[in-house]
Amino acid sequence: MSAEPDFGTPPPGVADAVERPDAPFSATEQLATQPSATEQLATEQPATDGSSAPVQRAAGALVWRRHNGRLLVALIHRQRYDDWSWPKGKLDAGEDWPVAAVREVAEETGLQVRLGSPLPGTTYPIIGPDGLSVVKQVRYWSAVVTGGDGRLRHEVDKVAWLTPEKAARRLSYKHDHRQLAALLQADRERRLRTWPLALVRHSKAVPRKQWSKADWRRPLDERGTRQAATLVPLLGAYAVRRVMTSSATRCILTVKPYARSAKLKTHSTAVLSEEGFQEHPNVVSKLMAAAFKRGHAGAVCTHGPLLPHVLTWLAKTTDPALHGVRAALEAAAKENLEKGEVLVAHVAGTGKSARVVAVERHAPLS
Repeated sequence: MSAEPDFGTPPPGVADAVERPDAPFSATEQLATQPSATEQLATEQPATDGSSAPVQRAAGALVWRRHNGRLLVALIHRQRYDDWSWPKGKLDAGEDWPVAAVREVAEETGLQVRLGSPLPGTTYPIIGPDGLSVVKQVRYWSAVVTGGDGRLRHEVDKVAWLTPEKAARRLSYKHDHRQLAALLQADRERRLRTWPLALVRHSKAVPRKQWSKADWRRPLDERGTRQAATLVPLLGAYAVRRVMTSSATRCILTVKPYARSAKLKTHSTAVLSEEGFQEHPNVVSKLMAAAFKRGHAGAVCTHGPLLPHVLTWLAKTTDPALHGVRAALEAAAKENLEKGEVLVAHVAGTGKSARVVAVERHAPLS
């Protein structure tokens, strides 16, 4: 696998605030400072009437890099509130969480990022602009820079790259410390640097009973076509660079919109087809091992009958210390994915030493 990008020189407009080392940052100490659900958080006023409040969904990321071997994270400053926090923002209507996280980072920092493993989220009550109680629910990911000019165009007037020690002191809200602690723990355990492998079950296709030609030729129906379109920004959030798919038409059409958008070649193979799996079931494991050897951000689109086999294979590659990750993959293998669903496995390392360290699932368009 190629060396981790240094990003030693931030893009124009991005402040590179790097300070001398301080006392070690304690994840345990910071986790102990997490606010209760009703604690007032600086400019965010919590609701206290006890009523059932609407949920305001938001997503963001902890963008990290290394400079001269030192871990740095990006904080944003909003002039309107005079606060320091992680880049984040509200989901647009119909938008998926990871897509919103990448969009918000781009809007607030001018940087394009690739999402890594998910980090702990946070939920807290606030008073909305209309004076009514709102529950804010935020999901976070780790992320690395892939491009952008760093120009600030929205309410953010500063972006600072800080060591974890200085970031912990600079953050304005206690609830933001939990994500930093998780990021540091992942770094210590050598599972911060990952690459994604997205498993995609093909989108909804024309029913078999309504199709008189060869089954492998069945195309997507109208709903499946819409589902395939939603995969474009979702797979883009993980910067997928290699697309592998079953040779069946319904699988090819599922990932073709993303491949076209990202200007990527679609690698189709009968190994991932239902017919190929029935004839040579063990070859799928070799294909997965080859993907682990490459270690490239990739997507694999296949069929329901194959997915339990692939998911079980992935479960055996999990980090032994992360029991929940293996349990999630085993559960997915047992219940299978829905048509159009995406499971993203975050992998640390390559080849035989590669380990799945995090898993997330994204439901299909209903």
